[in-house]
Amino acid sequence: MAMAIELKSSTKTAFYFQNHQSPIPNTAFPPISRRRKTAYFSGASFSLRTTGFRTVSAVSERKETPPAEPSAPPVRIVALVGDGSVSPLKCAPWVEVMLHTDLGGSVCLMNVVDLTQAQRLKWVDEGFQMLVFTDNIHQSNTVQTLQTELNQADVLVIVAVTKQDSVEWIQANSENIPNIICFDSSPVLVNKLGGSFVHTDTRSDFFGKIPGIFRKESNKSVDEVVKTVSEAWRRRNSDDIRFCILVIINAYIKPVQILKNLRAKGFSTLSCMVSNCSPQILNCLLDPGCRKALQCLNNCSPVDQVCNYRCIASYESPTLEAFSLCVLQKHNCIGLDAEVPDKPHVRPMTRFRGEDLCHETAEDLFIGWLGRRDWSWRVVAGQNPAYDQFPCQYQLFYRGKAKGTFWYEPVFQVKTLEGKVVWRRRRYRVKRGKVEGTFFFSVLDNGVVSNEAWTIVDVCDDLSWGLFHYHGAARVAGQAYSGAVLVSPDGEYPAEKERGRLVSALEQCGIKEWEMFTVNNSSCRDPPLGIPDGSSLHKMIEVKDD
Repeated sequence: MAMAIELKSSTKTAFYFQNHQSPIPNTAFPPISRRRKTAYFSGASFSLRTTGFRTVSAVSERKETPPAEPSAPPVRIVALVGDGSVSPLKCAPWVEVMLHTDLGGSVCLMNVVDLTQAQRLKWVDEGFQMLVFTDNIHQSNTVQTLQTELNQADVLVIVAVTKQDSVEWIQANSENIPNIICFDSSPVLVNKLGGSFVHTDTRSDFFGKIPGIFRKESNKSVDEVVKTVSEAWRRRNSDDIRFCILVIINAYIKPVQILKNLRAKGFSTLSCMVSNCSPQILNCLLDPGCRKALQCLNNCSPVDQVCNYRCIASYESPTLEAFSLCVLQKHNCIGLDAEVPDKPHVRPMTRFRGEDLCHETAEDLFIGWLGRRDWSWRVVAGQNPAYDQFPCQYQLFYRGKAKGTFWYEPVFQVKTLEGKVVWRRRRYRVKRGKVEGTFFFSVLDNGVVSNEAWTIVDVCDDLSWGLFHYHGAARVAGQAYSGAVLVSPDGEYPAEKERGRLVSALEQCGIKEWEMFTVNNSSCRDPPLGIPDGSSLHKMIEVKDD
């Protein structure tokens, strides 16, 4: 999956929060005690907090004993969700969405304390801890727990809280939290970034009851954070909700490794491009389509894969490919880097039709229906918002003419940013992994190499459906990603009798069923299918039509 080119650009604020109001007098709940002060990592134009959560090196009585390394304090996030509120993610309850989005800490509801450890943010950083509460504040037995957590919180995320008593209690008990963001909630709730209130205007936005955010004095760094979070939240999926939180942590609390490419690389970028790629740059700037692609990419955050890939898929051309091949792949002028994620660890299926899975059978499962139909599989739904949401996705897997070669060619439809409907096709080289059912894919996508690790999670004996998981990275584009695709022979969802098995397979990937984007397979005329002459198909399994 190709990644995007990012050239530094100025951006305008588009993220919408609440108006700052004076706190409403305290409710019947006891007021929160003053929270500890925590330290920001120093950085460009962000506010700094002093620390009372100090780590002081102890002086040892024995000179030969070195002082112990102080451990970094955890980043503490509290999410407060409207009780009974429903998200737009296939009507999943907001509390379930936030629990699944959890950065890896304990789960705590206002009326239940459950120390189950969620892992999704732990995949990013073991030091991230998040608690999720509902706003059922009448459950007074857990109010003290919430107050204790708010007293230590670095970030408060408020989602779908509209009840007046909840709003008043939050206003009275969150004044010392340095970062507060409110989504789909009462417009009187405060928002803060870096300990400073973010004042608002009266415009309405896609967040519903959330007016626009701006500061009296323009701050480009704040604007970048605000724009990135705004666009991510608007897409309404669990990955981007988690991304919103990570962006704020990265900007105001501590660097987040997977977001390191948000940080500027300096003037050397321009020098590298001019020295090594002048013809490609000139050709791109003289080509209207390539020029539009660069303009489009400049409006995306470098780590916003959805925005970047929409630009790439909309404006791809040989000229753009030559530009990115030179600037990124050959010379890495932007100075980016990314590694293929290793979490979650997804195990492949081990048996098919009563037999142990071997490499040849695993390849046959990828080949699927090709031979009986013009394609191996059609994608029913996918989890990754950047790559799995395109309409009319066909998968072509086949053995190459040369001995031991195996290929994957996805064919998919793109509705470009200018409203045109076009077909796109990629070509991946596929190699076996050490474990049967695991594979390594590589592709040159618009001038950038992506490397991916795929796992066959499950395939039904009758090939009525399958689930494939992948991790990937485009190193020189600085982007890493994960996802999963649900496939079937006709693009239709598996029968209800298969739902239990499907949900179990998704759980192995750390994915909820409501996270999957349903692919639009309603208008797929004349896809550019077909495989090269001399290719071969199945070796081990026989495919029969129903």
